[in-house]
Amino acid sequence: MFLLQVQNPINEEELIHKADSAKAAFQQFTEMLAADPGTALQNLGRQAIQFGLKVLAAIVIYIIGAWLIKRIKKGLQRLFERKQTDRAMASFISSFVSIALTIILIIVTIGTLGVNTTSLAALLAAGGMAIGMALSGTLQNFAGGLMIMAFKPFKAGDYIEALGYAGTVTEVTIVGTHLTTFDNRKVILPNGALSGGNVVNYSYYPLRRIDITVGVEYGTDAAACKQKLTEIVLEDPRFLSASTPGAKDPIIAIQKLDSSSVNFLIRAWVRTEDYWGAWFDLNERVYTELPQAGINFPFPQVDVHVRS
Repeated sequence: MFLLQVQNPINEEELIHKADSAKAAFQQFTEMLAADPGTALQNLGRQAIQFGLKVLAAIVIYIIGAWLIKRIKKGLQRLFERKQTDRAMASFISSFVSIALTIILIIVTIGTLGVNTTSLAALLAAGGMAIGMALSGTLQNFAGGLMIMAFKPFKAGDYIEALGYAGTVTEVTIVGTHLTTFDNRKVILPNGALSGGNVVNYSYYPLRRIDITVGVEYGTDAAACKQKLTEIVLEDPRFLSASTPGAKDPIIAIQKLDSSSVNFLIRAWVRTEDYWGAWFDLNERVYTELPQAGINFPFPQVDVHVRS
């Protein structure tokens, strides 16, 4: 309904005029063909050659334009690499420039064929409103991409969690952000929802804190357990001390007296790139070395009292 309301008042008279002109030209050609076939065919051949030259010129322009666009993209990539521009911003700008130049190339190519580009621009403007309404989600994603580029909540190479997915950011296009998950899946998140939703960036700060809860059985010597856990943490050079800016000394303390266990809390700071390796190794050493020191892990237990 929207397209009919836009097109009919503007183009109806013009379409009738063009149809009448085409009909009159066809009648004139048939009359000339009947009166003087040679001249008519000669004029037809001349017009066909002119149109063929226009088509050839349009093809050449399109080929050269496509080659130039490809060269411009490669030049932008080299410039971004030399300036060490963030990969997310580089991919966003490259895709935007490529699409804009391609649209301009298509308009120039059509204009070479003799089509009135002013009318084409008016048609694109009228149709753009309807397309914009139909593709409102795409425009929202484009605006979201601009917001991401402006405020930079993350960059390429960061590990983030958003919209129910977690992975490493590989690139940001004009409509979506590409993630690679730990199990090597590619996830594309729409920029509109991403810019307006909650984003957890695990790589934003250079340091992270590891929190691990270790449950031991009741009756365990608390001082001996705390000393052993402290030794395990201090023997790993990846765990930092207060001498590192932004970090604090490791903390080992009783966190909770649970129903079946005494829970010790380990808090230690590491560099962000060492987080997962230190986390896995700490769990393994706790599981291996505590029993060797005579400190056992509990099993769920229930005391049952039988009354006669």
